[in-house]
Formats: sequence, structure tokens, C-alpha cells
Amino acid sequence: MEVKIGIQSVPRELVVETETAFEDVERSLTAAIADSGVFVVTDEKGGKIMVPADKIAYVEIGGAEPRRIGFGPNI
Repeated sequence: MEVKIGIQSVPRELVVETETAFEDVERSLTAAIADSGVFVVTDEKGGKIMVPADKIAYVEIGGAEPRRIGFGPNI
């Protein structure tokens, strides 16, 4: 699953591919914002991305899109 994190005063968003379930990412984000803590996401390789909750502008949680091969339409 892909998680996009917009950070205040940073022109580019942070994009993380993770195997964590949607509900777990949402729960972690909600807890971090409620406690003014740190939002932690584990990427596919086991690394952790940590963002202070008070610096988060937005978080977009979406399903992973299948990788496309070639130049024609993928059906």
C-alpha cells in the first residue's frame, strides 16, 4: 500500500510503500495526532519513517496500483 505524507513547509511529499494494513496506518496516525507525538510508518524493507505529528499537513492512504509494463493500455 502507498502512503503519501505532506509535511508543512516542505515542497515535496514523502511517499512510502508499506505492507501495513490500512486500519493500522490510520490508527497510528490518529494516535500520533491525539498525543502530539510521532507518526511512524514501516516501509516494505523494514525501515521506519518517523514524522512529528504537529508537522503533518496531510496523509493520503491508498491501495498500491499494479505496476504497468509497456506503453499500451493495461487491461
